[in-house]
Amino acid sequence: MSNPTVVEINFQDRKPNWVNIIVLAALHVGAVAAFFNITTQAVVTAFILYYCCICWGIGLGYHRLHTHRSYVAPKWLEHFFALCGSMTLEGGPIFWVATHRVHHQKSDRHGDPHSPRDGVWWSHMGWIVSGESKHDDAAAMSRFAPDLAKDPFYVWLTNWHWLPLTISGIILFLIGGWPMFLWAGPLRVVAGLHATWLVNSATHLWGSRRFDTTDDSRNNWWVALLTFGEGWHNNHHALPASARHGLKWYELDISWLHIQLMEKLGIATRVRYPRVDAPMAEREAA
Repeated sequence: MSNPTVVEINFQDRKPNWVNIIVLAALHVGAVAAFFNITTQAVVTAFILYYCCICWGIGLGYHRLHTHRSYVAPKWLEHFFALCGSMTLEGGPIFWVATHRVHHQKSDRHGDPHSPRDGVWWSHMGWIVSGESKHDDAAAMSRFAPDLAKDPFYVWLTNWHWLPLTISGIILFLIGGWPMFLWAGPLRVVAGLHATWLVNSATHLWGSRRFDTTDDSRNNWWVALLTFGEGWHNNHHALPASARHGLKWYELDISWLHIQLMEKLGIATRVRYPRVDAPMAEREAA
């Protein structure tokens, strides 16, 4: 692998990325087609995969475990969550973690990969359909995620992040034909993409602010419902190292409930709890 420290990433490249545009357009067409091919089995399978990929893959895996290390899990579980995360078509673990870490370092300032201050469309998906793709470039993104780059599995999964989704799509078609493929494939993926992208856009635009952070992050209940707790974004930006995002009883955080259960079972250890009494500068640097 080449030395990643010499690679410069331009997160503001506005040139159209036609590969990403074509892939996303095809997925959206497939998502619409799903509503003309409905079976109960397909709908249930799509919901289960959405839950596994967004809650386990993104919330528990890519975000709280791989990016922020808010708890410790066995390596096999780390890898399983990463595999679930790759099924969202949001890139491999090194790409996702690197991008999110840069977002925290530069949140709503120059250098943030997806700030609404650069445009609402840009923050939601414009940054995905522009510039040079780095989704499968472990070498380029490793400078921001050197811990993950030490694990050959994460390097492989980043370079081949589309492979698990492709294989699962073939299996789904063989099991249930077009309805199963369209619902648990394109429709499920599109729904998951937009749910995650709403954390980048909506939760920096609409909602309440419990903490006076230096960015525009907000707590948004309906984004939290779609993402199993990721919408409590102001809480998260104030306490990024915390495994818990929903801080009040009415802030439903399903991912946190999973972590609590794993901790009780002895699967999750060194769980990091929110330190709301710490100075703001200390909390944001955590």
